[in-house]
Amino acid sequence: MRVALFGGTGFVGSYLIDELVARGHTPVVLVRPGSESKVSRAGECELVPGDIADEAAIRRCLRDAGAAIYNIGILREIPAEGVTFKAMQEDGAVRVIDLAADENVRRFILMSANGVRPDGTPYQRTKAAAEAHLRRSGLDWTIFRPSLVFGDPRGRLEFCTQMRDDLVDKPLPVPLFHEGISPRGAGSFEMAPVHVCDVASAFAAALAEPATIGQIYVLCGPESLQWKEILERIAQACGKRKVMLPAPAAPVRFLGALLDRFAWFPLTRDQLDMLLEGNTGDSSALFTLLDMRPRRFSPQELAYLRLPAVAAG
Repeated sequence: MRVALFGGTGFVGSYLIDELVARGHTPVVLVRPGSESKVSRAGECELVPGDIADEAAIRRCLRDAGAAIYNIGILREIPAEGVTFKAMQEDGAVRVIDLAADENVRRFILMSANGVRPDGTPYQRTKAAAEAHLRRSGLDWTIFRPSLVFGDPRGRLEFCTQMRDDLVDKPLPVPLFHEGISPRGAGSFEMAPVHVCDVASAFAAALAEPATIGQIYVLCGPESLQWKEILERIAQACGKRKVMLPAPAAPVRFLGALLDRFAWFPLTRDQLDMLLEGNTGDSSALFTLLDMRPRRFSPQELAYLRLPAVAAG
């Protein structure tokens, strides 16, 4: 089956291509001109030049496809380049959903995020708006809401390697964020990291499982971990031990107000707020349905953190 893939050049996208090809599908990937080298297994894909604002290119991706996957998402905005949450996560998704319906591509899978809501951060609001539009579309849709996704980044952006580079490898203590003045409970908010291979497998398996149509799935790993436990395991995987100290959120937010428009500043205010909210869920029923055994956030699965860093392409 030809599967139109939007968001095939990034971290999760490279694993989606692997999984689709392994299951006998042909990914038809929308690629910005000049980014063709970022497509893994390009010889086993069909590449369509264009961007998410190019309606004609989107139609070429969708034509004769049996399904579509929208996997475009960003961690921070670059307004000067037109890279905003609304443009990439809402307007782009709405455009592809509408054109899929017009091209009679009935099956549609959307990459959302755990914790999205209409009254949240701009990241959460735009993901929620895309979900709402898809639910109203009349297509045979499935929505996945992953927690923190981890795995070998293959030279792309990934959370654990970013934490290694920004926190673990630095000489300063690792911050355990907390609200208010009291440090009690610092770093105790929880997340449920899910391996990128499990995310890709769930997407691809859902294409062949009618029971997933019309469903929204939280996509979380098999254990919930406190922030400090996550950082400890990242440090352990890197062969290091780190001092960790409470860090009140208010000063970080103040710095973010001044600096988070710069790409070099490691954490935006919205990212901090979403961290402090926590991000967990129970995906056991989904894994049973799809006959999957999810990977754990273990030193073995984090072994890639010991490898030399590869610059993102």
